[in-house]
Amino acid sequence: MSQDFLPINGTDHIEFYVGNAKQASLYYQHCFGFELVAYAGPETGVKDRVSYVLKQNKIRFVLTTSLQPGTAIAEHVSKHGDGVKVLALWVDDATYSFNETTKRGAVPAGAPQKIKDESGEVTVASIKTYGETIHTFVERKNYKGAFLPGYKPVKSTMEPKPIGLLHVDHCVGNVELGQMDNWVGFYEKAMGFSLLVTFDDSDISTEYSALMSKVVSNGNGYIKFPINEPADGKKKSQIEEYLDFYKGPGVQHIAIATEDIVRTVSELRERGVEFLYVPETYYEDVLTRVGTINEDIQALKKQNILIDRDEEGYLLQIFTKPVQDRPTVFFEIIERNGAKSFGKGNFKALFESIEREQELRGNL
Repeated sequence: MSQDFLPINGTDHIEFYVGNAKQASLYYQHCFGFELVAYAGPETGVKDRVSYVLKQNKIRFVLTTSLQPGTAIAEHVSKHGDGVKVLALWVDDATYSFNETTKRGAVPAGAPQKIKDESGEVTVASIKTYGETIHTFVERKNYKGAFLPGYKPVKSTMEPKPIGLLHVDHCVGNVELGQMDNWVGFYEKAMGFSLLVTFDDSDISTEYSALMSKVVSNGNGYIKFPINEPADGKKKSQIEEYLDFYKGPGVQHIAIATEDIVRTVSELRERGVEFLYVPETYYEDVLTRVGTINEDIQALKKQNILIDRDEEGYLLQIFTKPVQDRPTVFFEIIERNGAKSFGKGNFKALFESIEREQELRGNL
């Protein structure tokens, strides 16, 4: 195996540009059990925006809002709605990571810079990926603060009630028809990722619509990015609907791992999070398809959790409805019991579920 020229320790954080960061941060605290850990804004010397940093185990979300019209953040929200701007990668050497990727064709989005405060220093550098999304390399080995210089530690007045979310499992990007292979090539060439798995319209289709998907992964497997594009179908696919409403390519969903999906999903439902619905007929023959599992099938059926198996084991998964008004970004909750795959056996049921939602919106 060739040397991995871009070692990545994991996902550092995911930054969303949103219309109202204060309210969005309460949503993630209340519904998803995140803890508010840091803040930047006018009170910390940042005059043009506010950012709330939320944490649960190894997951960090940053919610950022512009305080003025016409800024890059405000324009992003105006065009795309609430969405992911930054998929930040935790590295040991941000300057090296930037130099190696740009040398191989990545387009710079921000040259390496050291930022400092009383807690130490962090080096950050950014490159462009699909749409207006960027990857920021974050080197924080010389930093002891709450998040980054410029942020101050804060605690919410609300007591966080975590729901067992552990880490980011994978992040999925939607790109235009004909662009999937270009972006897979970008990850392979510029970032040294390898192609993990390919799904075509024979894997992911219904009577009405289809999509193509390829999954790329970094050397140690900590970072996995499926890339979707639409495929020809009788009606509009979910990818086309996303592209229409997001006004271009972007992050479609973030999959978050849990060790107890029944508990996690039950808590999310109680706190008001809505999920896609798969009919109860799905459960009639699912165990014939996937074999023995440790969980009680009735508990999974009650929470509408899906099951799939590969050569390594099985997985349990469920998808939220979009978490903002536009039918764009949503979340997947996933529990892996050995399985390394992405739930291919559930694609048809999921697609039909999404199509039912599209039809309600008049977008199928």
